[in-house]
Amino acid sequence: MATFYWPPCLWKYTSCERTEKNLIQIIPIFVAITKRMGELEKIRKPVKQELAEFEKVFREALKGSIPFLDFITNFILRRKGKQIRPLFVFLSARLHGQVNNSTFVAASLIELLHTATLVHDDVVDESYERRGFFSLNALWKSKVAVLVGDYLLAKGLLLAVKHKEYRLLEIVSDAVREMSEGELLQIQKSRRNGITAEEYFEIIRKKTAALISSCTASGAYSAGASEEIVERMKQFGEYAGIVFQIKDDLLDYQKTGLTGKPTGNDIREGKYTLPLILALQNSSSGEAREIRKMMRRKDLKGKDVYTVIEFAERNGGISQATEKMNEYIQTALTLLQDFPANDARNALSELLYFIASREN
Repeated sequence: MATFYWPPCLWKYTSCERTEKNLIQIIPIFVAITKRMGELEKIRKPVKQELAEFEKVFREALKGSIPFLDFITNFILRRKGKQIRPLFVFLSARLHGQVNNSTFVAASLIELLHTATLVHDDVVDESYERRGFFSLNALWKSKVAVLVGDYLLAKGLLLAVKHKEYRLLEIVSDAVREMSEGELLQIQKSRRNGITAEEYFEIIRKKTAALISSCTASGAYSAGASEEIVERMKQFGEYAGIVFQIKDDLLDYQKTGLTGKPTGNDIREGKYTLPLILALQNSSSGEAREIRKMMRRKDLKGKDVYTVIEFAERNGGISQATEKMNEYIQTALTLLQDFPANDARNALSELLYFIASREN
């Protein structure tokens, strides 16, 4: 029987031999991925040329003075994701004016600092995988990973100073501060027996939404928007970031089009996210006590994960979390309607729906 060469993005979804039989099984997954990428290309259309140019600008911004460093940064570049954050920057600039050199500095600064935080996060979490590939921490150990993260941070700061973009540096640095506070807040709260919905939203506002809000704020600022508009775009980005994180948390509990089953990673790590928090609020005190007891265990089995997922579904946690996400989408769209009607505004609206309907 013939053996086929599969796209690398599909390798992790099966461990069996890649033959004709299981190729047929994987075709729907490949079709779904292709469709999603088509949707993203449509969203990128208003700034397609600028994004293509940004790839070159960002590659240049990463360059170092020693071969070993360039080898590692090339590894990072080959594993970049969907570039959602630069897309927010460019579309926000296009919404309020024209993309210019300041916009490219903003997008590069955010990507450099964001990548630095991801590298450091993998060290802190002792994670050996990032987007389905080995992390820097896995390949070169924590010492090299920390130094590379520091290097990326320094490159971002120097880029902003070189172009005298001090307001952009302030916007993005404030976001990094919030992200650090969010991580520490989560560590502090996780030592207790779960967290409240209010604490959850404060954590994700800082951990995830702060960075996306810096994308929309810096994009608007780079195009010459007033401080009032910059602040409103920052609020829009915050709503978008909250939508992104709630969807991330829902994926842990829902069957996806890629794997056909929930991942349960947050549950295995004992994390209280919105579906579980809301389900605990709706359940009896006895059942909630049992679930909290289970979540404190460090050796959760597959059946335990499914018990928690079934509990969240039965007690309305998943449906209510989805409703809350949709509320934030509508709030963000309402805010967006106050801005000029153009192709960038339409693309930002579509981008909101894209991140809310993703399957990975």
